[in-house]
Amino acid sequence: MRVFKLSFSLFIVFTICFSYFVIPCFASELGYIWSDSLETSGNIVNDTFNNNANSIQNTNNSTNSNSETNSISINSTNNNTNTNEITVEETNSEIAEDNFLGLDCGSAILIEQSTGQVLYAYNIHEQLHPASVTKVMSILLIMEALDSGKINLTDEVPCSENAASMGGSQIWLDPRETLTVDEMLKAICVNSANDCVVAMAEYIAGTEEAFVQMMNDKAKELGMNDTTFKNCHGLDEDGHVTSAYDISLMSRELLKNHPDVTKYTTIWMDTLRDGKSQLSNTNKLIKNYKGATGLKTGSTSLALYNLSASATRDDLSLIAVIMKAPSSKIRFEDATKLLDYGFNTFSYKEFGKKDDVVKTVSVNKGTKDEVEAVLKENSGTLLEKGSDKNIEQTITLEENVSAPVTKGQKLGEVSFTLDGEVLSTVDIIAKDDVEKIGLFSIIKKVYYSWVDLLRS
Repeated sequence: MRVFKLSFSLFIVFTICFSYFVIPCFASELGYIWSDSLETSGNIVNDTFNNNANSIQNTNNSTNSNSETNSISINSTNNNTNTNEITVEETNSEIAEDNFLGLDCGSAILIEQSTGQVLYAYNIHEQLHPASVTKVMSILLIMEALDSGKINLTDEVPCSENAASMGGSQIWLDPRETLTVDEMLKAICVNSANDCVVAMAEYIAGTEEAFVQMMNDKAKELGMNDTTFKNCHGLDEDGHVTSAYDISLMSRELLKNHPDVTKYTTIWMDTLRDGKSQLSNTNKLIKNYKGATGLKTGSTSLALYNLSASATRDDLSLIAVIMKAPSSKIRFEDATKLLDYGFNTFSYKEFGKKDDVVKTVSVNKGTKDEVEAVLKENSGTLLEKGSDKNIEQTITLEENVSAPVTKGQKLGEVSFTLDGEVLSTVDIIAKDDVEKIGLFSIIKKVYYSWVDLLRS
């Protein structure tokens, strides 16, 4: 009996070694590709996507795609939601610039927040005075400082004589008082406080001038080629200019990468200084427009009335920018027209979320036999309502891989197409590490197998 068990153990050792080192040599290393119509299968990548795979109902299918006055053709060539830049070319001839909505302003743009696609454009590159919409960039830099740990919401921020001397919108800071970063942000976002934004600029950069340089550096990084900042508050100054297009860029950067800012931009009324200072949001859409999330108003004698307005409905987030409107009432009316047009005409189609499992992939010579393949980023695109009928998915994925496998290692990709045009492509990556099995690991396995046999 002992001879039999020893012989059987040797057979087990041979079998394990053969499995780990010989068979994989003959295994196919080629990936595989398959394609499915979402219309017929209703299955996107795997069962976890089923709820997102249902076709968007056609609620506005009367648009004539050949008419400049009724429709906009969307450029969907590169629509990954993980991009940080607006995907439509600045001079995209597909975007109508004839102001077919009849907006009564000098310049206007409507973009989708996730993809950055331009949905409406009117005189979008004219350099105009931004007024307090300038503060979108100031707020962006404050949020970056918070997220990096450079400053904290509880930090006490002093007020300099320079900050206290600011005119225009303010909360009348006193050089002898301090407010927390949280209170400063509230005053800037809700009440457009010039004194507070200057105090924050000095707190972060040392001087307002150094902070303005940071603003211009960030503008260059974002591709805001129509912009030159001269101050951080937006009071009229020679050469302090931007465009509707550039405002949409910085507004998108703020909302997309620092969503916590909406905790401040959606406040309608609040107080500071233990209730002694009343705050009322200058953006009236916060109260009057369904789904409004911000963002910033601005007005001076030269700029007239400006607004960067953001709103979200049914997973679709839009940003509308109005510049040089003749009155405050008209800027809100024009922004409402833009947002209504966007929500009535378009929908956001989600294909999958980051870390959704696509498939389990076999691993050769690994301490684990398989690894989960997941989406690297959220995947989705913007479509005209009713145009999502024949979207197809194509998954290219390695059937098996050899250890070691590193967490985040690319294993393939999934793309979604409509009538032959790629709507979205996202990488498929390994969810976890899988170490390569060594001789010690094999001996360990054989040893425990042997022990189990002898005990039986």
